[in-house]
Amino acid sequence: MELKILTKFFDEYLKISEIEDVSVNGLQVEGRKYIEKICFAVDACAETFKLAKEENADMLFVHHGMIWNGIKNVTGITYKRLKFIIENEISLYAAHLPLDMHGEVGNNIQFLKIFRINEAIEEFGTYHGIKIGYKGMFEKEKNLNDFVSEIEKHLNTKCKILKFGKNKIKRVGVVSGGAASLIDEAIENVDCFVTGEPSHQIYHIAKEANLNVIFAGHYATETLGVKAMAKLIGKKFSIETKFIDCPTGL
Repeated sequence: MELKILTKFFDEYLKISEIEDVSVNGLQVEGRKYIEKICFAVDACAETFKLAKEENADMLFVHHGMIWNGIKNVTGITYKRLKFIIENEISLYAAHLPLDMHGEVGNNIQFLKIFRINEAIEEFGTYHGIKIGYKGMFEKEKNLNDFVSEIEKHLNTKCKILKFGKNKIKRVGVVSGGAASLIDEAIENVDCFVTGEPSHQIYHIAKEANLNVIFAGHYATETLGVKAMAKLIGKKFSIETKFIDCPTGL
C-alpha cells in the first residue's frame, strides 16, 4: 500500500486534525513510498527504531512520537534518531491524544473492554477541555485486590495502589499515562481511578476523599492502543504488523 493512502486512513480514522495536542500527530518522518510491514510501539526511541529495522519494517507507528511542539534544533539525540530512520527509510507516524481517547482502539476504551467494565460506559477525564478517558461499571461488584491482580497479569505490570476506598468496587474510571491530576473528577464519578504514573501530590487528596487509585504503569497502560491498531491494520489491509515491546518499568 502507498504510504500516502495509509497515512490518510490513519489521519481520518484517528481524527488527527480535530484534536489539539502538544504532540505533532500524524506522519512525522516520511520513508519508503510503499508499505508492506508496520511495527507498532509505545515510544519513538533508538531502541524501537533498531528493532523496527531488524523486522524489516517500512513504517513505525507510535504513541509517543519524536516531535512535540515542533523541532527547535536537529542536534544530539534528535539528530541521531532522525539520521537513523531517514537512512533506513522508515516512516514514523505518531498518535498521542487521538489514540488515548479513540472510542474503538484507544488506550482507555481498550482497558474497559479487556477488564469487562462494560456497563454505563461514558467519556471521562477532562484534559484541556476534551475528554480523553472513559468510565464504566462492572456488572457486579469486584474485589479491589482481585482487580489489581487481573491488571498485573494481563498488562505484565506491577501496580502501586492507594487503597483508601471500599474493598468492593463497581464504578471505574481510566485515563492512561500520566493523568493523576484528574483526581478531582474521579472523586465525583468513580469508586476506583486507574492511571499510569504515581503522583505524590494526590496521596492525601485520595485519602481524604476515600478513593481507590491504581497506578498501573505509564508504559503498560499505553500499550493497549498500539496493539489494537496493529490488530485493526492487520485485518483491514494486506500489511504485516508487529508489536515491539520495549517496557520502561515506569
